[in-house]
Amino acid sequence: MLRRGLVFVAVLAGLWALWEAYRAFGVAVSLTWPFEVNGRTMPHIHDMIGQLFEPSRRNGPLLIEVLGKAALFTAKEAAVGFALGAGVGFLIAVALVHSTLLQRGFLPYIVASQTIPILAIAPMVVVWLGGRGLPGWFSVSVIAAYLTFFPVAINALRGLQSADPRAHELMNSYAASRWTVLWKLRVPASLPYLFAAFKIAATACVVGAIIGELPASIQDGLGGAILNFNQYYASSPESLWATNIIAALLGIAFFLVIVLAEKLVVRRAPEHFV
Repeated sequence: MLRRGLVFVAVLAGLWALWEAYRAFGVAVSLTWPFEVNGRTMPHIHDMIGQLFEPSRRNGPLLIEVLGKAALFTAKEAAVGFALGAGVGFLIAVALVHSTLLQRGFLPYIVASQTIPILAIAPMVVVWLGGRGLPGWFSVSVIAAYLTFFPVAINALRGLQSADPRAHELMNSYAASRWTVLWKLRVPASLPYLFAAFKIAATACVVGAIIGELPASIQDGLGGAILNFNQYYASSPESLWATNIIAALLGIAFFLVIVLAEKLVVRRAPEHFV
């Protein structure tokens, strides 16, 4: 654990040094490609972090307090979206694994659904769910679920199909029901595949929640903070970069939760399940 921590710190320090070195080089040679390098386009990292401990407005709370509350609000939306998307994705995989006909008929449409830009879907979801007695942030969770279900459905399907054929033959010889085969054989074999999908979905749901807050006109989350500080980027770029740092940390936190859950749940590789 200590070694991993030291490696993480070393990588972080290396990225910090690389950023500052590129910035210094760009300023020294007046670099203009692929973008002009200056204090507005590439602020110092220590200035971004320092901005978190400055007032968000005159006589107002510190920026880190404002962004902390916004991150918690977005985390709620993302967590609900993750649960919805993961549940729907798993149920789709269960349905497809039991029918080759369904796989051939619906799998292409599931794949095609991910070619539609999320910015085109988000306003529709907000309009569809508006005025139905649901909290305003729930539409954002549905948008986050849209980005979550696909990797879960595809990986879960692959995992449910990965069980040892000999184990299938054994359970069939005992006249095991489909339900028994599913929960005693297929689901345990699919766990490594599921958690691989959960790691992808954990960060995707955070991105979906932040994007979904924009058409939903929700100002309490990180999406609203990004939109707000974007208006003042020319005069205070550090505030927007600091918001991006908090958003990245939220995504990392979701990812680490999945990693911890994987260590607690997954004990053996799929080929060991019989």
